[in-house]
Amino acid sequence: MFTGIIQAVGHIARIEPRAGDLRLRIDVGALDLTGVVPGDSIAVSGVCLTAIELDARQFAADVSRETLACSTLGVLREGAAVNLEKALRVGDALGGHLVAGHVDGVGHVRDVHADARSQRWRFSAPAALARYIASKGSVCIDGVSLTVNEVDGTDFGVNLIPHTLEHTCFGQRAAGDAVNLEVDLLARYVERMLGAQA
Repeated sequence: MFTGIIQAVGHIARIEPRAGDLRLRIDVGALDLTGVVPGDSIAVSGVCLTAIELDARQFAADVSRETLACSTLGVLREGAAVNLEKALRVGDALGGHLVAGHVDGVGHVRDVHADARSQRWRFSAPAALARYIASKGSVCIDGVSLTVNEVDGTDFGVNLIPHTLEHTCFGQRAAGDAVNLEVDLLARYVERMLGAQA
């Protein structure tokens, strides 16, 4: 599990095709890998990946065809910036919301507008996911925990404060860019429970 509070911005150091899927080598930037061992999880722009090799500066992770199909990882190029977060440990602060790192689908940046020192961002979500996104609810975009301001059909808006823009990949995004979306876990479980009662 993760919180959606980004700990560092890294970049894709190398992409290695492996019999139909990929192995990514990721430079972790300022992320402290002390205590991280092979088999631990690290969220890469919202995608939970298993570190299979690591040193103080990089880790490697295998990415399955399913993950490539459901996220933006398959279209990233070497050098692309990625948001990084280590998995929660017992006793860690939960500053964002509970995030599984299981990306539900890919959305797109619709537009960006200044709002005082912050920015208003509007995104489009696939119709199958949009029903889980609620005003004042939580959504995870590229691994970042955000509060939904408003919903209009399959579009929704969020507010990004200067800190978020400076400490995540959002500062490098623009209208039209693809983003990883993970809807709130509670919304999915509520739907499943209500469906079971029908």
